[in-house]
Amino acid sequence: MHLFVISVILALGFPFIMTEVVNSFSTCRQFFLDEQSPVIPGILNGSVSQDNNRYKLICQKYKNIYRFATLYDTKKKIPVFSAYKYTGHYTGRPRPRWMIEPQLETNGETNKEMREPCVNQAFTGDYWTQENLSRGHLFPNSHAADDITAESTFTMTNTVPQYNSFNNGSWRIMEENVRNVMDSHCRDKDNSTNILAYVLTGAVSSSANSLNKRVNIPSHMWTVFCCYNGTAWVSQAHWAENKESNVNTINAKSLDKFQSEFLQKKYGAGSVPFNGNCFKFLKKSE
Repeated sequence: MHLFVISVILALGFPFIMTEVVNSFSTCRQFFLDEQSPVIPGILNGSVSQDNNRYKLICQKYKNIYRFATLYDTKKKIPVFSAYKYTGHYTGRPRPRWMIEPQLETNGETNKEMREPCVNQAFTGDYWTQENLSRGHLFPNSHAADDITAESTFTMTNTVPQYNSFNNGSWRIMEENVRNVMDSHCRDKDNSTNILAYVLTGAVSSSANSLNKRVNIPSHMWTVFCCYNGTAWVSQAHWAENKESNVNTINAKSLDKFQSEFLQKKYGAGSVPFNGNCFKFLKKSE
């Protein structure tokens, strides 16, 4: 972490999150099912970045505790995915300041004249002139178990540009529905009174669209969870285009369909979200 970058960030009034850019997700492996991160050919394999100059592994540490994990694309300036454990949610509404990750920046890269203090990540100024795009969480604060964890989600490395009607419409409704399903059906295999689900939420970068000529506007969003329902490991997946839309329903799909019909088409053959056996589809009626 370079003192020069931190001093510039502080001078411009940007708070930063004391996370850790790591060489392997083994540092915060607890956020992945069976402590194994996804496999994405050319991007991530064996919990290690396949292009460390571009894809950075972040163990999101806030107030001395790891809260979740993020794979970040410094070229597109958006996360590939964030991984977290869902253990229930609290009912507050946090309004902390947005944070950035100084470890993603290197000495001498800050451009103060352009008011772009972040060379390798988005910052709040990228959104200042946008009316139809907003910061969309990957790990939503509404899925956080407590107020401190909710605060930790307000980092720019956990957000992507989402169209307002999508972010505040069908995607938000889906997040609420998934939360309710996990509350009702997902339990810790070692302690059945506790809620527990392993969640991955990601964004597929687009080929051309960008925010402020810097930050990629993803073409699609996706999320998938796996949990133990008391008798078996079960899962649900959702995905949709990131676009202006009045559609209010994003239907749940099986992990098998998600892996074969979406993930492998977007990221290539061999893409696997979970290492464990989570292919049983969790239906709402169960």
